[in-house]
Order: sequence, then structure tokens, then C-alpha cells
Amino acid sequence: MTRYPQKPLTFDHLKTVPIDARGGKVQIEHFARPCDGKSIDALIDSLPKILAADSLRSVLDALRRARQQNRAILWGMGGHVIKCGLAGVLLDLMRRGWVTAFVMNGAASIHDFEIAIAGQTSEDVEAVLPDGRFGAAEETGREMNRAIVEGARDELGMGEALGRRLDEIAKPEFAPHSILHGAYRNSTPVTVHVAIGTDTPHTHPQADGAAIGAATHRDFRLLCSLVTALDNGGVYLNIGSAVVLPEVFLKAVSVVRNLGHPLANFTTVNFDFLQHYRPRLNVVERPHARSGGRGFAITGHHEIMIPLLAAALTAS
Repeated sequence: MTRYPQKPLTFDHLKTVPIDARGGKVQIEHFARPCDGKSIDALIDSLPKILAADSLRSVLDALRRARQQNRAILWGMGGHVIKCGLAGVLLDLMRRGWVTAFVMNGAASIHDFEIAIAGQTSEDVEAVLPDGRFGAAEETGREMNRAIVEGARDELGMGEALGRRLDEIAKPEFAPHSILHGAYRNSTPVTVHVAIGTDTPHTHPQADGAAIGAATHRDFRLLCSLVTALDNGGVYLNIGSAVVLPEVFLKAVSVVRNLGHPLANFTTVNFDFLQHYRPRLNVVERPHARSGGRGFAITGHHEIMIPLLAAALTAS
């Protein structure tokens, strides 16, 4: 026998309702359908009309409208996007008119630069950190810092300066795999946003803090100009940057509005295999406060989600 003074409630007089009267947020018309495998459009259409699958369709619709209406489509990316081998996919989208500009953090620019000059990137940190060799690649530090110093002298942003240098030194067999090089050749803007000390070229003897600061600050001002074209239908995608680009983007949004430019009713998307605090707030939520538009968070591996997204766009 129980020692507790309280007795369980009896459920005899609970009121129930018919399930048809209650309704349900999930109905069979929302369910996935088998795909015949004949087209990427058929695959997308076969996905459930629920949660992330519906979000993916909404992102595709926003991108199609932006391209049709000549609004900006800005692709922000962290280093992992480059290390996953997605440059060729993104460059193809650029050539097809799906890219207004690329926005990189420092890691993305380093991996892309190394691919262009050496056909390889991403050192084994655990193997080289104990003796201080991490980040000590001579060609990377020398050539990136030279590009930045010369670019700052010529009043270029970091992205354009790196692309210009690669146009001189990239190896022909590797250059087609570089966003910096391909975008430079196509006159598509690339902005690079760094924090001093976060990137391996900053530890090179030729690193020039004044030049790095001037070049990346020019790119921030260029990004602000690009963000003005998001108004009324543009799309900003943040892919794999958890801290730097979400912070940079939010400041750009504020600058644009502070200067009196209209910026409302656009779409933001965060693609990542983990949903982090800053992308959720600074990309998906805050830019739309009292201004319309919509943000989406889609979770998945870049090496799967971005080719899928690209295939759906180019099949249109």
C-alpha cells in the first residue's frame, strides 16, 4: 500500500473530441511520394511538404525569383565548403547567373588559394602543431601576403587582390577549381573578411597588419554595397561559417539601413551540419525583425546539400 497522502486523479470524466474535429497539422497530402528517379525536379517535388523539405522548396523558390527579378544572390561560405570540393559547383552556378557575389571568411580564401597554386589544402593540424609547423606553408603565406599588400596599395579589396594574384601564378591544371580565380576572371565580386590572428598567413614574416586591415575593410564596405541589392527579393546564403560571416553580415545590414537604403523583404538561409547560435540569430532571425522577409535554417552536410541545391536550380 502506498505511503503517499496524495491520490492519483481519476480520468473517468475527462472530455474527448472526435479526431476530425481536432484536426492535425500533418496530413497525408503532405507526405513524401516515391520518386521515379527521372529528374531532380521530380525528386524535390516528391519530398514531404513538411519541415526542412518544405523549407528547401521555399529557398529554391526565393532563389528563382531573385534571379528572375535581378535581385542580389550572395553566397557566404566558410572554409569547409571549399575543403568539401564544391568550388566547381559554385562556379558553374556563377556562370549560369545564380551568383551576384561570393563572401568568404579567411579560411575559405586560404583553402581556395592553396588549391589554385598546389592542388591540395587542409594540413594535418595534430601532426604539425606540436613542433610549430602548423600554418607555416611558405608559398601560401608569401603569395597571399604579397597579394594583399599590393592590393591595398592599389585600393583593392582582399578578394579581388587574391584573385588578381592567382591570375598570375595559379597553375593551369588547378585554376579551374578556384573560386577566387574563376570569379576574378568573370568579374564577379569576392569579399574576404578576416580577424587578425585567425588565419595562418598572419603568422608569416611578410604579414602586414595595415595592409590586411585596409584590404578586408574595403571588402566590408563592398559587402555593404552588395547588401543594398538584397532589398525586395534578394537572397543571402550563409554556408558553413559559424561566427565571422554571421557577425559581418549583421553589421552590413545595420550599416545599409543606417545610411538610409531600403532593406526589407529579402530571404536569408543558413546551411550547416550544425545549427549554431550566431547564424540562427544574425542570419536567420534578426535581419527580418520588423522588416518582412524570411529566414531558413537547413541542416545537412555541405557536400550533399549544396550539390543538391545547385542541381535543383540548374534543372529549372
